[in-house]
Amino acid sequence: MVSHAYTVAFEGVEARTVEVQCALSPGTPAFSIVGLPDKAVSEARDRVRAALTALSIALPSKRITVNLSPADMPKEGSHFDLPIAMALLAALEILPHEVVAQTVSLGELSLDGSLVPVIGALPAAMTAAAEGKVLVCPRASGAEAAWVEACPVIGAGDLMEAVRHFTGQAVIEPARPGEVHEDPSGRDLRDVKGQERAKRALEIAAAGRHHLLMLGSPGSGKSMLAARMPGLLPPLTPSEALETSMIHSLAGLLDEGGISRTRPFREPHHTASMPAIVGGGRSARPGEISLAHNGVLFLDELPEFPRAVLETLRQPIESGTVMVARANAHVSYPCRFLLVAAANPCRCGHLMDASRACNRAPNCGADYMGRISGPLMDRFDLRLEVPPVAFTDLDLPPAAEGSAEVAARVALARDRQSARFRNAPTCRTNADAEGRLLEEIATPEAAGKELLAKAADRFGLTARGYHRVLRVARTLADLEGVDTVRRADVAEALSYRLVSLEPA
Repeated sequence: MVSHAYTVAFEGVEARTVEVQCALSPGTPAFSIVGLPDKAVSEARDRVRAALTALSIALPSKRITVNLSPADMPKEGSHFDLPIAMALLAALEILPHEVVAQTVSLGELSLDGSLVPVIGALPAAMTAAAEGKVLVCPRASGAEAAWVEACPVIGAGDLMEAVRHFTGQAVIEPARPGEVHEDPSGRDLRDVKGQERAKRALEIAAAGRHHLLMLGSPGSGKSMLAARMPGLLPPLTPSEALETSMIHSLAGLLDEGGISRTRPFREPHHTASMPAIVGGGRSARPGEISLAHNGVLFLDELPEFPRAVLETLRQPIESGTVMVARANAHVSYPCRFLLVAAANPCRCGHLMDASRACNRAPNCGADYMGRISGPLMDRFDLRLEVPPVAFTDLDLPPAAEGSAEVAARVALARDRQSARFRNAPTCRTNADAEGRLLEEIATPEAAGKELLAKAADRFGLTARGYHRVLRVARTLADLEGVDTVRRADVAEALSYRLVSLEPA
């Protein structure tokens, strides 16, 4: 008789159901696993055998065959240990067949039978809920999986606990969701002295999810400003928190099963490789752009990143998804992030100050910023010069407005956008609007339209640049609480689009 258990295989953030079939047949004693297992899955037979021995369960002198179906899907990871053990226990008539068939399980077995936490419990719980099954996982992974309310989660400390639960000897209480973590970073906008225009640009970027590039000499406060962006953004909505946590679950970044309502802030170093940024590696894991989904991706020293890495950002910025294609895997990850980048105007950093610039100015600036291609530069909605802070500004008292006050205005603007896009599921902020929808919500009044047409003609705005100005102008109107995009909104949006790189 063939027993059946179920688990999952991960393809991006999607957990695909895998049926684990176990058959005992006469013949030379052997234990084989088929169905395209990788090395970790093939080694499960030794861990399962040792764990059963620790439970004083002897394997019969028969041929044990475990099939992972569908057989043409690659199976990777140590989380197949527990479902293989449960299918085998059902084949041995230790666990009821019908009970095991109603579970989705995942977990790594130690040689003594204890269960080791694994990645991906949250996506697995989503799949189990969709199929109306119970999820069985290591106790340490239970708090993470329990965030899916529609799925009962059984968190067992070891294999014996799972056996006793399903045989009715000692029932395990369903796992409870982990805590909601808040990031007490304490980074407040009041800490920034001066730079009022830069603060205004941060507010606009946060309100409409507009990509921001800050250019300025070393020490002008670009990184300090960027680090305060998360404090201006509204908390993640429940659906956004679940989306983001599923990606972090696959990356093993969830802390003790807790889900954070704070938007992620990722700041990879400029030496990061392409797989680290966009995703990849042997198992096509999510990269930094996906880990920043629904949050902020900060790229400091932007021109220092490899050209190939920067160019791979162009398509994800537009589509909000990235397809990681490898020889053995083609997976898609969401990556709808707010890109904040900082750069010095040249290698020496003092191009804007003629008294301190190197002897190659202004050519050094053109060469340095030339590392950023025109198509990528065109994708920044806001381009801002951040001048050095005057010493007199450093002695000023803290600003009257901090992150809390700015965040309140950002939240109101986001609420207006949520109401506007309630019938457009693909749009969450003004940065997502395009086509006819953008024309409906962001067409300025006559004076603003005339100004935009003149600017587009004089400064050679691309069609993409034209539409990005409209989106920023719409956000400026939302911050003011007005329905019509005015000429002043268009003028301010254009001022963040036109940046010169000439020495003073």
